[in-house]
Amino acid sequence: MILVDDVGRAFPSLNHSPWFGVTLADFVMPFFLFGVGVSIGLVFKKVSSKPNATKKVILRTIKLFLLGLLLQGGYFHGRGNLTYGLDLSKIRWFGVLQRISIGYFLASMSEIWLVNNNILVDSPAAFMRKYSIQIFSILLCSVYLCLLYGLYVPNWKFELSNLLWSGRVSTIQNVHCEMRGSLDPPCNAVGFIDRLILGEDHMYQRPVYRRTKECSVNSPDYGPLPPDSPGWCLAPFDPEGILSSLMAAITCFVGLQFGHILVIFQVHKQRVLLWSVFSFSLLVVGYILEILGIPLSKALYTLSFMFITAGASGLVLTAIYYIVDIERLRKPTVLLQWMGMNALIVYALAACDIFPAIIQGFYCRSPENNLISSIRI
Repeated sequence: MILVDDVGRAFPSLNHSPWFGVTLADFVMPFFLFGVGVSIGLVFKKVSSKPNATKKVILRTIKLFLLGLLLQGGYFHGRGNLTYGLDLSKIRWFGVLQRISIGYFLASMSEIWLVNNNILVDSPAAFMRKYSIQIFSILLCSVYLCLLYGLYVPNWKFELSNLLWSGRVSTIQNVHCEMRGSLDPPCNAVGFIDRLILGEDHMYQRPVYRRTKECSVNSPDYGPLPPDSPGWCLAPFDPEGILSSLMAAITCFVGLQFGHILVIFQVHKQRVLLWSVFSFSLLVVGYILEILGIPLSKALYTLSFMFITAGASGLVLTAIYYIVDIERLRKPTVLLQWMGMNALIVYALAACDIFPAIIQGFYCRSPENNLISSIRI
């Protein structure tokens, strides 16, 4: 996340895909959600008191959500502005930590209340019966698909403010839709639901589709609008919105199943075999879905994107498990272990621009001679 936020422009492969397709940066959020799911399987493998566990989950969810509001709700405005303030009329309600908190809440509550601890796992069928919480993830997926492809998106408009010499001038931009099932930036159900519930002022104001060819002469990077650019290029869109967060939560459920395998099976070979089969199966299903016409899109968190990134997460977990736990090569991963144990602090430092400011703040002779500028050169 730190790399994506701070050197993504210097290295396009580290930046998010403008809309369809995937880059290395697009795997970061699914990996985080997947890791949350795995940890839930370990934390709640034995629940002595369901009410107490539920209370802890609710409190932790609230803390994560509020921390996300603090970091990404509009309080910190970047190194260029050096401003700090509170404007409830413009606050962004959803963000990275808010999405993680939603996935954590849904997966944790399912693990606490829906797992049948009376079933002894002695076969794959018993494993499925014991951890029947996948039914809940199927329900979430069904709701997402029904709304994404079945919800009617009407025409809509948004207010565009421009700062001129004579003052701030507002214009109304109209976007023509009147359709169902569109996955393009202007007329998808994900954006429609966020505009309807959250409101345009409370969404991310610089969405990734501003880097598409239709909206930027410097695509896949941000840049000036092309002469024939559509009006929706300047409209807000939240990549961590309501509907897409439902599908993102399923990644937590997939990670949760990997955590179950870690808890139930004690032999290294069994864990590696089951994880590998599960991961490759997810990748194959995701690839088939893409061939069938469901494109990869991190902004919409499409079904194919969920399967591909969840499968990749499983393979990465399997590889790390083999290196660290089986081969015992732990010295090269000491730094990563420390970052993993303090992930929230490290992310908060980066999200608040404290960490990048420290890096870019050290320069030689002139402020332009910082680390990031030298890397670009």
